[in-house]
Amino acid sequence: MKANAYLTLALLAALLVACSGGGGGEELPWSEEFSEPGAWQAETDAAADVVIQEGVLRVYVAFANQLAWATAEKDLGDFHLAVDATQVAGPDDNEYGVLVRLQDAANFYRFSISGDGYFQVSKFEDGEPTYLGGRWMPSDLINQGQATNVIEVICQGSTFTFLVNGQQLAQVEDATFAHGDIGLYVGTFSMPGAEVHFDNLHVAAP
Repeated sequence: MKANAYLTLALLAALLVACSGGGGGEELPWSEEFSEPGAWQAETDAAADVVIQEGVLRVYVAFANQLAWATAEKDLGDFHLAVDATQVAGPDDNEYGVLVRLQDAANFYRFSISGDGYFQVSKFEDGEPTYLGGRWMPSDLINQGQATNVIEVICQGSTFTFLVNGQQLAQVEDATFAHGDIGLYVGTFSMPGAEVHFDNLHVAAP
């Protein structure tokens, strides 16, 4: 089982890039190859390194029990997102994934997988988590350890579908947030040093 599912949000707030306003009117499809160092305007501090380099978004979390992310500064409503996420270092007892319909550092949906083969869907509202469909469930569909997983999220109205490597892991219903930014994140539990590279992000109509 995962050691520490509810982590502090202080680092999230420090690393969060401000979201765009509006009602989910971004033009799709949209792709990001992380070839431009200035894209996503991710920040770095002593606890984490979030930077675009060598064609990937590199997220390294140096401390235990911390999260770090970068956001796209988009405002999206309904969409189908796919991204390659590759764990390259650190403990397998970690978490990484995608934030969607993100309002600010305390309000968003989160699809998480881990290097030891678990997944979880959660909603944060005013900083408080609600677990949609259960907490940290195992799946053989997740490639464990230093490997690449293709993470997909489909948002369509109040229906959210979450896939890994082309196979559905979960589908949930929730109408709290209708649109918002997207983010890519990495977190640690009891052991520090998790590093995940994100690449080949594609966002299209659902």
